[in-house]
Amino acid sequence: MHPSEVLFQGEAIPVQLPVCDHYAGSEKLMRKSLALQRSLGPIFDITFDCEDGAAVGLEREHAQLCAQLINGADNAYNRVGVRIHDPSHASWREDIDILVAAAGARLAYVVIPKVTDVVEVARVTDHVNQVARTAGIARHIPIHVLIETHAALEQAFDIAALVQVECLSFGLMDFVSAHHGAIPGEAMRSPEQFEHPLIRRAMLEISAACHRHGKVPSHNVSTDIDTPQRAGDDAHRARAEFGYLRKWSIHPGQIEPIVAAFRPSDREIGAASQILLAAHENSWAPIRHDGQLHDRASYRYYWSLLQRAHATGTPLPPPVAELFFD
Repeated sequence: MHPSEVLFQGEAIPVQLPVCDHYAGSEKLMRKSLALQRSLGPIFDITFDCEDGAAVGLEREHAQLCAQLINGADNAYNRVGVRIHDPSHASWREDIDILVAAAGARLAYVVIPKVTDVVEVARVTDHVNQVARTAGIARHIPIHVLIETHAALEQAFDIAALVQVECLSFGLMDFVSAHHGAIPGEAMRSPEQFEHPLIRRAMLEISAACHRHGKVPSHNVSTDIDTPQRAGDDAHRARAEFGYLRKWSIHPGQIEPIVAAFRPSDREIGAASQILLAAHENSWAPIRHDGQLHDRASYRYYWSLLQRAHATGTPLPPPVAELFFD
C-alpha cells in the first residue's frame, strides 16, 4: 500500500505545498515570475497580488490581467494563486467575481489578507464557492489566510480548522505595526523577529494551529532584497525553530535560497528512503534499521521528509521515486 493510504488512517492527510510562495504585483514581474517557474519547475508557487499590486482606481483591470495570465500558456503548472483585497476593501468581491469566474479552473488558491475572525474567512470562502458554482467549476478552490491582526491570531486555531483553508501566513510587518510602537521596528527584520517574545508567540501560535489541523504554516517576507541569502537563512530558522514549511519571496533572487533552506540533506533522504522501502516490504509493520526500532510514527515523519524533498525538486533514489511518486 502507498504511504498516504496506510500511514494516515483515521486522520486527514497533511496538506503538501511548494515551500516557496513568490509574490508579484506588476504585469512585468508577473510575466517574469511565470518564465522563471517554467525554467525551474513547480518548486515554488506564484501569488499575483491584487491588494498591493493594483493601482487605485484600476482594481478591476488588474484583476482581469491576473485572470488572463493565469489562463495563459505561460502558466505551465497551474501553481499560480492570487491575493485579493482585504474584506474591508470595496474591491474584494469584484476581485473574486472576476478571478474565479474567469480563471477558477486553473487558480491554485485565493489569499485573504487582514482578516479579523473565522466568520470573515468563512464569508469570503462562501463567496468564492458561490462564484465557482455559477461558473460551473466543481472543485473547491483552496483558501490561504494572512494572520496579521490581533483578532486573527486569537482565532488562528479556528481559522486553520476550516476545511477549505490549506495555509496560514504570518504577516509580520502589519502585526508589528498593530502594536503601535510597543514592539520595536527592528522586530520586522532578523534576528529580532525570531527573538522578540511577542513575535515568537505569534509565530508559534500560527505554526501550532496549522500542525493541529494538517495545514501549512508560511513564514513572512524578508525585506533585505539586496542580500537574497538572508531570506534563505530566515527560512532555515523558521523551519528549524518554529516548524514552518513555506516562506514568502518578494524578489526572484530569494526563491532558490528559500527552496534550498527547506530541502532535506542527502543523508536525510537516504535514511528516509531505506526506512520506508523496508517498511513497505514489511507491510508497514515495525522494522529495525541501524539498530533503531521504527514504526508508523517514524514512518509518517520520514514520508513527510521525502515529500518535502520531492517538492523542492530534489532527485530521489530511483526505487523510492518509482514506488511512491510515479
